[in-house]
Amino acid sequence: MPENIMPNILSMAIMEMLRMRKGDSFGPEEVVKWIYPSSWRYFMDEVLAQMMLLYREGKISVSLNGKLISMHELPEEKVKIGPAF
Repeated sequence: MPENIMPNILSMAIMEMLRMRKGDSFGPEEVVKWIYPSSWRYFMDEVLAQMMLLYREGKISVSLNGKLISMHELPEEKVKIGPAF
């Protein structure tokens, strides 16, 4: 990895939570509650952005009611993060 490209802590946390959950799905709010328990609400926009980046890269899946969402729009409802298909 080039020196000037640092991995994003929220992307790393999403991937780590997926590993710890052994593929079970979870909400993006669970990631920020884990990393920033007392101020998690302030990081929701950032975790959603990183979630969508990982989704577009094919590293995770993002679903709503069991169906994959569009890769081109931020979700407006509660979604679940799961393993890539």
